[in-house]
Amino acid sequence: MRFYRFLLHAYPASFRNEYSGEMCAVFARRLRDSGPLAHAVLWLAAPFEVLYNAAIVHADILRQDLRYTARSLARSPGFALTAIAVLALGIGANTAAFSITDHVLIRALPFPDSERLVNIWDTHPGYNHSEFSPANYRDSKKMSTAFEFMGAYTNISANLVGEADPERLDGAKLTSDLLPALDIPPVLGRTFSEADTSPGAPATVILSYDLWQTEFAGDRAALGRRLLLDNTPHTVIGVMPHDFRFPSRDARFWIPLPLADEDFADRGNDYLRVVARLKGGVSIDAARAEVSLVAARLAQQYPDSNAHVGANLLRMRDEVGSQSRLLVLALAGAAIGVLLIACTNLANLLLARALMRRREIAIRTAIGAGRERLVRQLLTESVVLAGIGGLCGIALAFGTTPLLSRLVPVSLPVDSTPSIDARVLLASGLLTLLTGLAFGAAPAWRAWQRPRSWLVIAEVAASVVLLVGTGLLLRALWNVRAVDPGFRPDGVFTLRTALPMPKYEPTLRRVQFYDRVLDGVRRLPGVSAAAYISFLPMAMGGGIWEVGIPGEFVRPGEKQLASARFATPEFFTSMGIPLLAGRDLSESDTLTRPSVAVVSESFARRYWPHANPLGRHFEFGGLDRTVIGMVGDIRVRGLERESEPQVYLSYRQQEDGSFRFYAPKELVVRSSGKSLALVPEIRRIVRAADPQQPISDMRPLLDLIDSQTAPRSVQVRVLAGFAAIAFLLAAVGLHGVLSFAVSSRAREIGVRIALGAQRSDILRTVFSQSLGLLAIGLAAGLALAFWTGRLLQSLLAGVKPSDPTTFLAASGLCVLMAVLGSILPAARALRIDPIQSIRSE
Repeated sequence: MRFYRFLLHAYPASFRNEYSGEMCAVFARRLRDSGPLAHAVLWLAAPFEVLYNAAIVHADILRQDLRYTARSLARSPGFALTAIAVLALGIGANTAAFSITDHVLIRALPFPDSERLVNIWDTHPGYNHSEFSPANYRDSKKMSTAFEFMGAYTNISANLVGEADPERLDGAKLTSDLLPALDIPPVLGRTFSEADTSPGAPATVILSYDLWQTEFAGDRAALGRRLLLDNTPHTVIGVMPHDFRFPSRDARFWIPLPLADEDFADRGNDYLRVVARLKGGVSIDAARAEVSLVAARLAQQYPDSNAHVGANLLRMRDEVGSQSRLLVLALAGAAIGVLLIACTNLANLLLARALMRRREIAIRTAIGAGRERLVRQLLTESVVLAGIGGLCGIALAFGTTPLLSRLVPVSLPVDSTPSIDARVLLASGLLTLLTGLAFGAAPAWRAWQRPRSWLVIAEVAASVVLLVGTGLLLRALWNVRAVDPGFRPDGVFTLRTALPMPKYEPTLRRVQFYDRVLDGVRRLPGVSAAAYISFLPMAMGGGIWEVGIPGEFVRPGEKQLASARFATPEFFTSMGIPLLAGRDLSESDTLTRPSVAVVSESFARRYWPHANPLGRHFEFGGLDRTVIGMVGDIRVRGLERESEPQVYLSYRQQEDGSFRFYAPKELVVRSSGKSLALVPEIRRIVRAADPQQPISDMRPLLDLIDSQTAPRSVQVRVLAGFAAIAFLLAAVGLHGVLSFAVSSRAREIGVRIALGAQRSDILRTVFSQSLGLLAIGLAAGLALAFWTGRLLQSLLAGVKPSDPTTFLAASGLCVLMAVLGSILPAARALRIDPIQSIRSE
């Protein structure tokens, strides 16, 4: 019978205590009255019978508890709504934070066996992520054995001309092994073969699902039809799935990447990005060691070009910048802090409610309710509150998650908006359940009545950490925004008219287009200047060329670099870049004249630190250039990164077919009025110059600056919201503890008043307890905040983790929080009637 008695533990304790003896007697009698076979059947059936009946009993008690909970919460709607709101804020914040953390850092990329996908990079002194040259890619592929597939790609854009208005699309050129490496088959048609990527092969294209829908309305007969990209007809051979995003989420088409013999001539022509799939059983460390060995062999074989070229390998999943990673992790940490504060408030609310229900619980105990039954009722109430709060929190997360999309790196081949999928919902459900169970039973134990003050101390400490963290990041954001970009973005509007090749291969034809557009735009009312440039600063940070200075010794393996741009006259005026010496580029700087250049101040300072740069010569882009002007430096690589010196070349001195990627494409317009009002007129001017030329990337230049700080701004806004919630919840928690202290010491306070205590003495008593809790929480919080600041140091943009202004501001806010939380309890203490308080005891 011991086994049967053990099975009875499946019943609730109250039921078991009342009926276990009778049930054991009945089961023993059935055993005595049965034969050997029936005896065995009884023992086999006993576990199922007990578990089934126990489930019914538990369900019945649960129904009772739920009805009682509904009645109880209906009698105290203020408590119920407060508890639900507190939980909704905590669980909503954590659901949103987990969704973005999972989306950026945890969730597998949308490719089969994505943990086997890696990116391979060349490394140069000072550059750990450099593209491969075709020759290095070809040789590395031949010499490697760790990969099942190795493919290469390069990002491109192209003009799509069809029945609708011309459109500029982003895409990529792929080698034939790239899509097999990703292992995503097309939903229609096929991928590229080696024949498609051979030089001289017919032009083919694979469409994204969206482009297939917009251009061909999802018609399966699209295969074999033509698409006009950059004036070249491409035959559609495939359509990728709707969730396929590579190399970024903006890619809408893919065309073959042919590599001819001339492409392998220059090992310094780095423009290929390499993706590979590891063979089964090959570790990431083994593959990394192999690519390093291959790079070393190539350095021995080609010392002139590869002497200082290494290789690095990273999982594709890990291609998240350190700043993006830290931004997301900081957000997750702040959400955990909010949850901690929400949970401590819930515990305080439940404990206060339990103390208010002492008489009710005493009566239920007197009429036979056991401790287990009371704890179960409290747990049911807590879990119901947690469940409703969790549902509200998830709904809140659904509404706020799209706001976090700016924290998703553009380079990740995933959707821009984090999704709340089954995994996130499961995590939120478990968090809700654990919250309800962990804090629901707390009021049942008297031992929990003492740590209420410690819970408030934890709330204060967490609030301090959030306030300091938000303050540090806010000051860092101000610092970044205060960085001088080197140009004046106010009143400047930009757009892109990328000219298709080979239609605009001849320099003269491009010049004619630029001249027609610029002439028309400069005549528009309110326009003070307009110009074309190869790439806008910050929008494109590359375009790096080697610099050769006559007579200057350069150590082997070292490179002198500068960013290259071709521009039209008036570019510096249009951008508000100061001309410090010499002259601007002019229309007379043509191919028949000596090659000229305007250089930045940092360029002149680096190469001619004690001399006038005007008239100096240097080699750049394979030609001897003469410096005709010097301008101020601009932040080419963004507000937070150091930029190479800049060199500006004349758009008229770009030979036919040379440096096609650098052909001016960005139109910069400075105007005194509303720049958006100019868009229809600019469209008309461009259409008159070339009816097939699309316009894209229309935006004020200020938007480009804002995009540099957008992830920081999103994080600061979210953290500020978290900090505000933490501040209010901590004030509520402090108020609750002090209110309980006043109510529990009402008789003592009444006696003191009766004996002549002054109002100041009573206030001192209440506020001293408040300030005592504040002091402990503040000390712990400031120490944690300093440690957190050191973890966030790479995000602080020059702000010290111990920034005194931020710490003083956070401390002042916490003192304000203590005062706000103490006002009502102090007022209640002053209103205590000595006679009534003594009689009530």
